[in-house]
Amino acid sequence: MASEQRIRGILAPVITPFKADLSPDPERLITHCKWLLSQNCGLAVFGTNSEANSLSVNEKKVLLDRLTAAGIDPSRMMPGTGSCSLSDSVELTRHAVTSGCAGVLMLPPFYYKNVSEDGLYRYFAEVVERVGDARLKIYLYHIPPVAVVGITAGLVERLLKNYPSAIAGMKDSSGDWSNTKMMLDNFAEQGFDVFTGNETFLLANMQNGGAGCISATANVNPAAIDRLYREWQHSDATTQQQNLNSVRQTVGQAMMIAALKSVVAHYAEDSEWMTVRPPLTELDQDQVNKIVYDLEQLGFSMPDLPVPGH
Repeated sequence: MASEQRIRGILAPVITPFKADLSPDPERLITHCKWLLSQNCGLAVFGTNSEANSLSVNEKKVLLDRLTAAGIDPSRMMPGTGSCSLSDSVELTRHAVTSGCAGVLMLPPFYYKNVSEDGLYRYFAEVVERVGDARLKIYLYHIPPVAVVGITAGLVERLLKNYPSAIAGMKDSSGDWSNTKMMLDNFAEQGFDVFTGNETFLLANMQNGGAGCISATANVNPAAIDRLYREWQHSDATTQQQNLNSVRQTVGQAMMIAALKSVVAHYAEDSEWMTVRPPLTELDQDQVNKIVYDLEQLGFSMPDLPVPGH
């Protein structure tokens, strides 16, 4: 069964701030992570909305070291460590485990399409064997809209059979509730923790024994998402879910990563947050104004967000 020490609840794939020269900005990242933790949100650093695949292994290791050195609790972190390169995945996964992180979120190798289940099994098995650490907890990352290569029930079954202590759960970003429900029905009783890939299915996930959600918009709306996670049995849970959906739809009217950074930049009064790494591009001011206006119509705020110089 699932260990009490496992990470559960709400996590944000933490957006990565960049300086004008496009190098990562550790100080802004530390500040944002501390704010997320203060809102009871865990940290899935180096996730999709972290621009993880625009960061090198060394950059990720340095940022992780800076976070832990700044007093960020690694037991609240689930870094993304999956890569097309087996050796890169092993190196970053090992670093996360030795840093004390609660788990790692692992994309499948996504460049080669139509790979077999045997090939994917060998990939994850090699990571487990090569890291060789009993503390390793892998959360499989199923995001076929982006990766195309997915995580099947057959693959989960094989991995759980042979590595029951290392395969801890999954993030399902398929956008298909029937797939999430199938994973819950098949594996939740084995201690396999299922996170939805956004808060849209959070209420349904909790009603069916899920572990929470790992959501882009937790970067800007963490407290409200956490509230539903904790109050999913309350009479107003459906209303809470609808309100979360409205905020997500509003932020998601533009490219999500750039939109999230624009929202943080606005509420933190810090334009440096706008910067994204190529090939992504920043939103134009009309797009930012529209998102901010629409959020304000919803009564949205980012309470206690640090504002430089205030």
